[in-house]
Amino acid sequence: MPRVHSVNIVVSNVKGGVGKSTTAVYLSAAAAAEGYDPVLLIDADRQASSAEWLEERPVEGVTIVEAPSERTVNRAMTRHEGLGVVDTPPGDERIVQAALALADAVVIPTRAGGVELSRVLATLEMIDNKIPRGIVICAARLGTNDLEETIAWWNEQRVPIWGVIPERVGIASGPEARLLREGLDQYDAILRRAMRGKR
Repeated sequence: MPRVHSVNIVVSNVKGGVGKSTTAVYLSAAAAAEGYDPVLLIDADRQASSAEWLEERPVEGVTIVEAPSERTVNRAMTRHEGLGVVDTPPGDERIVQAALALADAVVIPTRAGGVELSRVLATLEMIDNKIPRGIVICAARLGTNDLEETIAWWNEQRVPIWGVIPERVGIASGPEARLLREGLDQYDAILRRAMRGKR
């Protein structure tokens, strides 16, 4: 089983509704399936979507901690062993900055389309240059011009795209949604990129 000493992968985007909770839950589940022990999902969003989902559908090997303040997210990220995945809130810059300051790698979920680009750029500006980061395009409509243009634009900016997740993979429908094998496989590849980048 892979054992890691207090590594934190932060899932962040200053915009809401882009797939942060989906990404955090799938990354945690993929890490547990890979044998990382322990895996801690730190939900720093007051809406607690990740926590609510995992309470309804526990994932073996994943422990949830709610940390919806600067102080609690700092404590959760600095006092754990193993792999921590942090689901950050939109719009609460102090909590986001506290989490990013302790990140070993940052996963930035976004969607295809022009309106999303400025929010990702704002998120990127908050991340220390030494910290590995990659974009994950969530709820992607495969084969569309929007997706192709978004990928081309980020490639031009030299920002790595760590994954493209089809729109059928998600937990937006709430706790009754099941984690899909396809999603676990795709997020496992993203987890590997994040862990490789942080070394």
